[in-house]
Amino acid sequence: MLKRAMAILKLEEYRQKIRTELNNVMDFWLKYSHDTVYGGFFNCIGKNGKVYDELKYVWLQGRQVWMYCRLYRTLERFHRPEILEAAKAGGTFLRKFARVSSGSGQWKCAFCLTRDGQAVKVQRTIFSECFYVMALDELSRVTRDEDMRKEAEQMMAQLIFWVRVDPKGLGRPELAGDTPTSSMAVPMMLLCLVQQITDSREQDVVLKYMELGSWCVQQILQHIQRGGTAILENVSPEGTELPGCQGRLQNPGHALEAGWFLLEHAKQSGDQQLQATAIHKFVELPFKCGWDREHGGLLYFLDVDGHCPTQLEWNMKLWWPHCEALIAFLMAYSRTKTPHLLETFSQVFEYTFSHFSDGHNGEWFGYLSQDGKVVLDFKGGPFKGPFHVPRCLYLCEGLLDDLLKNTA
Repeated sequence: MLKRAMAILKLEEYRQKIRTELNNVMDFWLKYSHDTVYGGFFNCIGKNGKVYDELKYVWLQGRQVWMYCRLYRTLERFHRPEILEAAKAGGTFLRKFARVSSGSGQWKCAFCLTRDGQAVKVQRTIFSECFYVMALDELSRVTRDEDMRKEAEQMMAQLIFWVRVDPKGLGRPELAGDTPTSSMAVPMMLLCLVQQITDSREQDVVLKYMELGSWCVQQILQHIQRGGTAILENVSPEGTELPGCQGRLQNPGHALEAGWFLLEHAKQSGDQQLQATAIHKFVELPFKCGWDREHGGLLYFLDVDGHCPTQLEWNMKLWWPHCEALIAFLMAYSRTKTPHLLETFSQVFEYTFSHFSDGHNGEWFGYLSQDGKVVLDFKGGPFKGPFHVPRCLYLCEGLLDDLLKNTA
């Protein structure tokens, strides 16, 4: 009985810390990121809240709209007019400026825009469009705008076409020496969008995307390689290992994120075998190979054969893999009540909150050296905004709410 009471107290301690941290993180972005002149959000924000570059990144614009809407819609303390209005202004900015013609009759989204919305750069990938879909679908839920919802589904249809039928609209040239590659990021992102679009929707919407969700899961499972001993970031389209550095690459944070995406799918489909695979292969295995036993924290990249990865930041500790680890281990524990999963969550929690969180200026640092010292001290940049940190805190708060409710 005493042990049970102590466990409940520890869960409550985590919940209170996470709840307070979520409030503080969102206060930072609400205070410093809103562009009240041109709309949208400033992304490049220094450690103390000062804007150091006015370029706007479409990934981050979409993610911020999504985060604001999700919090506004689901947590009473964030159901505030200023959050809704900022999200709507961000959505307006995206719809007005993010889409650029690809020259093939299809619509690409820019990667980067000027402050007033002029396109600066377009990537030959699907990810700007993915976050455009996430933003519009979630915003349509709080505004009840059916046209916006339809636009999200139209862009989703184009994404599916690019991935499964013909990628020419992405603008990538076909080169004779290029090795066909299946990156885990693509089915992961599509599975995330399937879960977004079908969440609490009508049965016909769920059925519409059911086959795509199953396809995404099978594509992700192809990345289990080396007889089940490794998750590789890139494989061939047939699911076999690729030669060279690209084929040997491991990204523990991505594997952990895929793990909790798979756990969500397993819960929705009632697939116990998928749940077990998600935990053993995409949560426990990447953590085991990626955790730095000397300094703590997750290494960013690894080579499965032990060579030095060619990515210059391979041994750095980045914020987002630790966010994904917190979600993955707490979700895995909530599904199974296996004690060592909660112990690992605690291990990641202690490292993450003691190294990334900035208790003085707010928000989190994103980039640490291998030994845990802050290397880049900005809070927002081309790839870091109010997404991985608040999404992690939001999801973990909800998981802890459920755990404490069920242990009361």
